[in-house]
Amino acid sequence: MLPKEIEDLIKTLPAESQGVVKAIALIYESKVQKLEARVKELEDQISKNSSNSSKPPSTDPFFKPPKSLRKKTGKKVGGQKGHQGDTLKITDHPDEIIFHKIVFCDCCKKKLSNQKTSRIERRQVYDIPPLHIKVTEHQSEVKVCSCGHTNKSFPLGVNHFVGYGANIKSMMVYLQNYQLLPYQRTTELISDLFNHKLSKGTLFNTAKSAHDRLEVFETRLKELLVNSTVVGFDETGFRLICKRLWLHSSSTIKHAYYEVHQKRGTDAMDAINILPSFKGVAVHDFWRSYYNYPCKHSLCNAHLLRDLIFIKERFKQSWSDELINLLLKMKASKQRAIDKGKSALNKITLRKYKKQYDLIIQKGFNENPYHPPNKKKVGRKKKTPALNLLDRLKKHEADVLRFFFDFNVPFDNNLSERDIRMMKVKQKISGCFRSLQGANIFTRIRSFIVTARKQNFNAFDALKNLFSENSISFYLTSSL
Repeated sequence: MLPKEIEDLIKTLPAESQGVVKAIALIYESKVQKLEARVKELEDQISKNSSNSSKPPSTDPFFKPPKSLRKKTGKKVGGQKGHQGDTLKITDHPDEIIFHKIVFCDCCKKKLSNQKTSRIERRQVYDIPPLHIKVTEHQSEVKVCSCGHTNKSFPLGVNHFVGYGANIKSMMVYLQNYQLLPYQRTTELISDLFNHKLSKGTLFNTAKSAHDRLEVFETRLKELLVNSTVVGFDETGFRLICKRLWLHSSSTIKHAYYEVHQKRGTDAMDAINILPSFKGVAVHDFWRSYYNYPCKHSLCNAHLLRDLIFIKERFKQSWSDELINLLLKMKASKQRAIDKGKSALNKITLRKYKKQYDLIIQKGFNENPYHPPNKKKVGRKKKTPALNLLDRLKKHEADVLRFFFDFNVPFDNNLSERDIRMMKVKQKISGCFRSLQGANIFTRIRSFIVTARKQNFNAFDALKNLFSENSISFYLTSSL
C-alpha cells in the first residue's frame, strides 16, 4: 500500500497515466520497505556487544568498553574492613641463621668487638635457593638365582639408564597445561632457571605419559558427572591448524571435564556420553541441542540478562528493564535465604515472584504484537528479536526460574564458563593445536588439574603424585 500523500499526488495526474504511475510507485515502495528492513537488521547487529549479547569481549569496539551487570554496592574500592590480607610474617623456624657481628662504629670507627651486646635485632628474607638440577645415581646389586632369573632392585620409576624424576616431569606438565606456556617458552624457562636444555620431544613424551596414566581417572570422572545432581555444560570453538573443532566442558563445584569434538551439537554430546545418561539438572545457555536430552534444564540467566539489556538499549522497551530488576531481586532474595540457613523459599514467596514474572512477560507481548506476513513463505515466520526472546521466556519459564525454586541450581552458568575461559587463553598464547592427539592430551591433563584445584589440592603436588605414585582416587570425591 502506498502512503496517502503519494496516492493524493497520483490522483492529480491524467486518468490514463494514473495506473502506470501507481504500478511503478508500488514497485519502488516494496523495494524501499525491503531496504528499510535490511537497514534495521544491520543496525541491530552493530548494536550488539559483549554486555548485551553472547558476543565475546574481543569483538567489542575499542572505544566502547562492556558494561558490567553487577550492581553498585556503595563500598569503597579495594580491600574491605576485616579482610584478612596476605603478608610476610616473621617465622620462629628459619631455615638458616646468619649472625652479623659489630666490630667497628659506623660513625667514629671505634673498635667495639669487646663491648657487650645491648640487644639482638632480627630481620628475615624470604627467597629461594640457587636452582639446579640434582642428579641422583641409583646402584643396585645384580644377583643371578639358581633358577636362572637375574635380580635387580631399583625404586619405582627408575626404569632407564638415564631419565627424569617426578619433580621435573611435574614441572613440565604444570607449565604447559596449567600455566599454558607453549613448547618454546617452556624449554626457555627450564634453560634460564636450571641451565638445562630440554627437547620439545621430551615435553611431548612427558605429557603423553601423564595422559596415559589418567585414562582411569577420565573414565571415573565421567561416571561421577553422569550421577551428579547439577552439572554445567558449555562449548566453545577450538582451533586445530586451519580447522575449527569444538571444546565441550562439563563442570560441577568439584570437577571439570573437557573433550574435543568435530561437532558442536547432538553428535558431539552423544559421543562424549555424559548427557545421554544424565538425570540431574543441566545448566547451559539456550543452545537447542541440549534440549534433545530428557534431563531437567536450567538456562543461564547471565546470558538472559545480556539479551534483555539489548532489548532495553536497542528498542527502548520498559518490560525488559523490569524483568532485569525482577531476576536480580529474585537472586538476592534466594541469597538472603541461604545466608539464614534456609534450603528453600516458602510457597507464598514463590507464587508472588512467579506472578510478577508472568505479568512482565504479558506486558512484553502487549508491546510486541505479532503481525503475520501477508504472503505465505516456506519455513518459520520471522519475528522481531524482542518477540523471539519473549517466546523463549514464556516457553521455558520453568528453566529460567529453576534457580529460584531449587537452591542446588545456580543463577547462571558462570562455573562452566570460568572453566572454559582459560582454554581460550591457551589458544591466544600458543595459537592452534597441531594435532588432534595434542589437543586430547591437553584436555585430559587439564581436566585432572582443574579438578584437583577445585578440591583445594596443590596442582603441582597432584601431578607429582601422578608421576610418583600414580594416585588419583582422592580427586574423585562426589559433588552436586
